[in-house]
Amino acid sequence: MKAAIGLVELSSIAKGLEVSDAMLKRADIEIIVNRTICPGKYMILIGGDVDAVNASIETGIEISADELVDHFIIPNVHPSIFPAISGVNPVVDLQALGVIESFSVASIIEAADAAVKSASVDLITVYLAMAIGGKGYVMFTGDVSSVETAVETGAAAIAKKGLLVQKVVIPHPRKEVLQSWI
Repeated sequence: MKAAIGLVELSSIAKGLEVSDAMLKRADIEIIVNRTICPGKYMILIGGDVDAVNASIETGIEISADELVDHFIIPNVHPSIFPAISGVNPVVDLQALGVIESFSVASIIEAADAAVKSASVDLITVYLAMAIGGKGYVMFTGDVSSVETAVETGAAAIAKKGLLVQKVVIPHPRKEVLQSWI
């Protein structure tokens, strides 16, 4: 696993390609995700040692100029983040359900990381922007108290940027609600 991850989210596809090239040239980082996202935005998710990620993200921000939507650097990302971004983590025991929704993919990854570090919850998915108007959401499960703590912590990370859409805690969800995810 990488020591750090970082993400730059842009409102332009063309600028996204330029930025990803500059970020790769700036430092020894690995591109984890480099693609278009809805609605016509672009995201570059990178990993590497902390100094390299910091340098690359700094370059990405500088070159992005007015096309920058959001960005982050997480020095020690929680290990459950990558499987949740890549797909859906299997849910063995669905307890309370927490959902946080954001206007940006960068802030939803930050929220997911903060949430799982704040309480004993299991990530179900971190969904990034495709076919949902460029928004992102995270879902996790655990006991009600832990899910409430995780939702509040994750939502606070997004709210600081003014990008929070919604947050909910469902104490005893019916399994049918999550049929597509579990």
